[in-house]
Amino acid sequence: MDIKDHIRAVPDFPKPGILFYDISTLLAHPDAWAVTMGRLARAVSIHKPDTMAGIESRGFLVAAPLALKLGSGFVMVRKRGKLPGPTIRYEYGLEYGTDTIEIQADAIKPGQRVVVLDDLLATGGTLNAAIALLRQVGAEVVAAACIIELTFLKGRATLDVPFISLVAYDH
Repeated sequence: MDIKDHIRAVPDFPKPGILFYDISTLLAHPDAWAVTMGRLARAVSIHKPDTMAGIESRGFLVAAPLALKLGSGFVMVRKRGKLPGPTIRYEYGLEYGTDTIEIQADAIKPGQRVVVLDDLLATGGTLNAAIALLRQVGAEVVAAACIIELTFLKGRATLDVPFISLVAYDH
C-alpha cells in the first residue's frame, strides 16, 4: 500500500505559499492507518524503546498508538502551560522569536530509552527541541520518527539520532 495515496495536500495552508500535508485522510482510512502503524512499529522496535514521546499535537496521534502496539510508555511534549503539575521547560529559537515546550517533571526516569515522534519533519527545529528537553530530564533518546519527511528542507541533517520516515516529499 502506498501511504501517500492517503495523505491530502492542501495548498496555501496555513498561509499562502505553504503546501500542507494533512494526515486527517490517513487517519480516516482504517487499513491505511493500520499499515502506517505496522510499518512504524517494525522500524522503531529495533531501537528497543521504553517510551514514545509525542510532540503536540499530531505527534500524539502517532506516538500513542505506536506505544500501545509496542508495549511501551507514552509521554506528551506540549506547548507551555498545557500540562498539569510540575514541568520541565525548554525554550528554543524560531525564525522570528522563540517558543517553549514542556514535559511533566516525573514523566521520564533517567536512562529510559525514548523515541520521539511527530507527524512530519520539516526543518527539524521542534524535533531537536524535544530531543534536547528529553535529554535534559535524563532520557536516552535512541531515535526519532515521523510519517512524513519534507526532504527539501533538510531537517534530517540537523538531527543527531537515527531518523525514520515512511513518506518523503521533495518539493
